[in-house]
Amino acid sequence: MREEPANNVGAARPPEQLKVYVLPNLLTGANLFCGFMALTKIVEADPELASFNAVIRNALGFILLAFVFDLLDGRVARWGGRESPFGREFDSLADLVSFGVAPAFLVHRIVLKDVFQEHQEVGWFIASIYLLCGALRLARFNCLSAMENSGGTKEFMGFPIPAAAGLVASLTLFLLWLGDLDASRGGWRYALPVFAKGNSRYVLPVILLFLSVMMVSQVKYPSFKTLDLHARRPFTKMVAAILFIGLLLIMRMKILPIVLPVLFTAYLLYGFVRPRISRQARREIEEEVEEEEDEAEDARQRQA
Repeated sequence: MREEPANNVGAARPPEQLKVYVLPNLLTGANLFCGFMALTKIVEADPELASFNAVIRNALGFILLAFVFDLLDGRVARWGGRESPFGREFDSLADLVSFGVAPAFLVHRIVLKDVFQEHQEVGWFIASIYLLCGALRLARFNCLSAMENSGGTKEFMGFPIPAAAGLVASLTLFLLWLGDLDASRGGWRYALPVFAKGNSRYVLPVILLFLSVMMVSQVKYPSFKTLDLHARRPFTKMVAAILFIGLLLIMRMKILPIVLPVLFTAYLLYGFVRPRISRQARREIEEEVEEEEDEAEDARQRQA
């Protein structure tokens, strides 16, 4: 009888194919593209030109749009059962550009280089701290997800880097809005943002350092990954959501500079308040949709 070679012992099991799903990764690619566009706009911004505020707003818009794509890609993957290790790694790489490099470069470009004119290396160092902490946070998240064999955890350890970038971008948008108000009152043709003058120029650097610490902290935040568009909601909630979205679209230039910083700041502070509230209150805030689905499933079982 002919013996099989020893190196064919494990040949019966074919190698597992790499799973790459089109729609979720397309959304992740859009996230990465927005991050790249934000960087190009930041490079184009010239404080000496009247178009400075408009160009910075475009950069902020791309960062916030990347945040929207980042919200969608994971949820689309979960709704369709298309989660994969490739998608998780690709998402982290896109996040590092859109929410790590772009916000750090933004704050350095419009604030840090003017605050530390005589010591430019200090500005670069502060911006690099944010970038490094963001990269460490993403690496830790991927490792924890791999150990748990699941990317659908209900909690994040440390402040998520997309939310950190959203807070930086929204606060910058708010300060630009204040700068435009000062310009209109003073009759200037255009104005540099208020964060380029006086003590207010230290606001964003301090926030950047604080967010760097929060990203690598042990503070836990809800992921809200149980949110599902197919879940049943009361009619009044649906009407309120439609009216709120419509109001944002109509008055976005006046509302978004105020609403967005409030939302991101509330999420940041919620991580500190969360351990101090009751478990029932926490479930109502974080898992309301999931509870509605459970009730609907129980009702179907009773009818059966």
